[in-house]
Amino acid sequence: MDKRRVVITGIGMLTPLGNTLKDSWSAAKEGKSGIDTITRFDASAFSARIAGEVKGFNIEDFVDRKEAKKLDLFSQFAIAASQEAWDDSGLTSESYDPKRFGCIVGVGMGGLGTLENNHTAYEKSGPRRVSPFLIPAMISNLAAGHIAIRYGLRGINYVACSACASATHAIGEAARLISLGVHDAVITGGTESTVTSMGIGGFAAMKALSTRNDDPTKASRPFDKGRDGFVLSEGSVILTLESLESAQARGAKIYAEVLGYGYSCDASHITAPSGIGAEDCMKDAIKDAGLTEKDITYVNAHGTSTPVGDVTETNAIKNVFKEYANNGLIVSSTKSMTGHMLGAAGAIEAAFCSLSIKEGIILPTINLDDPEESCDLDYVPNTARKTDVKYALSNSFGFGGTNASVVLGKV
Repeated sequence: MDKRRVVITGIGMLTPLGNTLKDSWSAAKEGKSGIDTITRFDASAFSARIAGEVKGFNIEDFVDRKEAKKLDLFSQFAIAASQEAWDDSGLTSESYDPKRFGCIVGVGMGGLGTLENNHTAYEKSGPRRVSPFLIPAMISNLAAGHIAIRYGLRGINYVACSACASATHAIGEAARLISLGVHDAVITGGTESTVTSMGIGGFAAMKALSTRNDDPTKASRPFDKGRDGFVLSEGSVILTLESLESAQARGAKIYAEVLGYGYSCDASHITAPSGIGAEDCMKDAIKDAGLTEKDITYVNAHGTSTPVGDVTETNAIKNVFKEYANNGLIVSSTKSMTGHMLGAAGAIEAAFCSLSIKEGIILPTINLDDPEESCDLDYVPNTARKTDVKYALSNSFGFGGTNASVVLGKV
């Protein structure tokens, strides 16, 4: 059986750069930063006091107040982004057989804020103060569950939980189901909200976060000598995937085609990347797309702004792309603007690749003022670049050595 071609027909964005696709994309093209001092809680005692927070969000624009109280922020974000993706795609509930319409969403940590709040209530007043909505609010699969309920999707429904690779795994698996003819359409992407005291505290205790607290917008600086860790952020990006045939039949707008998917595991260390797994999943994604390395115009790097990670990824890219890595390949890290959205990171980066393909513009790596000597690729420093992008590769690598890459292309 011939595989079906899979395309992206809808995108929804709720990010530190803006609360819509239009606002987030516009800010990214201008090289703006979404990082600022934390307002969600009093972070004055923490070594890291900055984050990429979603600003001015009101869940009551999407659900009523009574329902909103049952939802952790990560699910609220997913509902909001899914609404934009749904509307953007032009789909209706009658567009497909609901049993062949699914939802797979990437989530790294789930309802950490809800767990913290309920534990505080328990410590203060005992078990009677634990909310009956604690479990349904905090468990990660409810991000996909609420989307399915909202649109009547009766096909596959689960959350991919693989740390920072979660959303890329979700997108890859969703595309595979459509390609194989198992499903006709899948809503996918990622969501996360861990800008909480324990979220910041835990990553800070690992010495993983930037402590450039006096200059937040300059804190995330992938591949730069001055980088000192990543910046935690939050939000949701949701994509509507369907077959090319059906999208064309209904005259849908098409952003890009999902051509290839690769995945691997380092199987060596829970936090230190080996680079071998990154190489494997990039090679596999390119092979799955039926392309060669020199076909790729642009790589949206995982590029977290950590001292070890950026060098390891750069070396992996060099090993995969050989001489082309320094002679034509374009690479950038949009985490320089968004911060690290953890389980949602792969979704915003795949969406950015799709928009780069559609509009012919590559987003910059901002704050790249003094590149690390071993980080010597073309990282599009500080200013977006107009370039025709035929094929783009998006990388996501997570704790536990889990890796995923997707290749997107022009239709």
